[in-house]
Amino acid sequence: MTTPVHYHHGKFPPPNIAWERLISLIGPANAALARYDGVLSAIPNATVLLTPITTQEAVLSSKIEGTQATMGDVFEFEAQGDTTEISPDRKADINEILNYRKSMKHASNLLKDLPLCQRVVKEAHQVLLEGVRGHGKSPGEYRRIPNWIGPQGCSLEEARYVPISADQLPAAMSEWEKYIHADVPDRLVQLALLHAEFEALHPFLDGNGRLGRMMVPLFMHNVGLIQQPMFYISAFFEGHRDEYYERLLAISREGAWTDWCAFFLRAVMEQARDNEHKTRLILDLYERMKTEIPALTRSQYAIHALDFLFDRPIFAATEFLMFEKIPKPTGKRVLQVLREHGILRTLRESSGRRPATLCFRELLNIAEGDEIF
Repeated sequence: MTTPVHYHHGKFPPPNIAWERLISLIGPANAALARYDGVLSAIPNATVLLTPITTQEAVLSSKIEGTQATMGDVFEFEAQGDTTEISPDRKADINEILNYRKSMKHASNLLKDLPLCQRVVKEAHQVLLEGVRGHGKSPGEYRRIPNWIGPQGCSLEEARYVPISADQLPAAMSEWEKYIHADVPDRLVQLALLHAEFEALHPFLDGNGRLGRMMVPLFMHNVGLIQQPMFYISAFFEGHRDEYYERLLAISREGAWTDWCAFFLRAVMEQARDNEHKTRLILDLYERMKTEIPALTRSQYAIHALDFLFDRPIFAATEFLMFEKIPKPTGKRVLQVLREHGILRTLRESSGRRPATLCFRELLNIAEGDEIF
C-alpha cells in the first residue's frame, strides 16, 4: 500500500524557483494573455456577450470534480425550469454549475471594493455551496476537522494526499493571502504558486477545486492582467486532468514547484489563445447579426432581440415574448422570422402548455468549439 503524500509544511512560498527554466514560457504566456485582454476590452457588454463561454467554464470546472451536465443542459434547465424530465443527479449537477456562476459573479462584485483576500474567498465559497451537495459542509468557513483526498470512502491511511491540519490552517491561509500582495518577478508565476498552494491547503470541506480555479481570473483582474475577471482555464485542466493532479501532488511529494509553474504557464498560454479565438468569433458574430437581424426583421427592436439571444442562447419562446424591451406582437413576428431563416433552431417543439424551446445555435457552437447544436 502506498504512503499518503502529506502537506509541505514551511515550504510556501518556495525559496527557490528555477526561473531559467520558465523564461521561455513567461514571455509568450503574458503576451497571449495581453492579446486576449485586448480583444476582451473591445467587446461591448462582455458580461452579456460572453455568457456562453462563462457558463462553459463553470461546466468544465465542475466536470473536473465529477459532474456530467453540459452547457446545453444548463441553458435548457434555465429555459424550461425545474421539470420532472431531468433526473435528480443531473439536476444536482446543473445546480452546482449555476452556483459556480453565481459565486463568480458575487466575488467579482466584491472586487470592486476589496482586494482579493480571505473574505472574498469565504463569501465566494458560501455562495458556491448554497443549497447544493456539500451545503452541510460549513459553507464559507474553513474546516475544523481533518480531511484527505483519495478513493471515495477511503481511510486516512489509504489516502493519496493529506492536506494541512485544521489547527494550522488559519495561519497558512494568512500566509497565502500575504503572498497575493507580495512583490514578485512575474504575476503569472505568482498566480501558479497561489493556485497550487490553495489546492494543497484544501481549506474547505468541499468545493476547493472549483474555488481554486475561480481564483485564476479573479487574481488576473485584481492585479491588472485583464480588465474584467473573465478568463477560462478549466478546458486545459480538464483536458490534462491526470497531469493536473499529478503536478499538484508532486509539489508536496518532491518540491516540484518549477514543474508545476511550467505546466500552469502552458495552460495560460493555450487557453489565452483559445479564449482570444472564441472571443473574436463571438464579437464577429455579434457585429454580423447587428446588420443581419435588423435587415431580416425590419424592426426597431432588432438589437434588443440580439442582446437577448446572446444573454440567453437557449430559451423558451414564452420567455422571449415576455421580454419587456420588445412588444409581444413584435416578439412573435421576430421569432418567426429568425426561425424561418435558421438563426434560431427548435430544440423542443411546444406541447400542451409547454412552450417551444429555441436556441441560437451559431453562438452555442462557438462556445462549445464544435458543431454540437
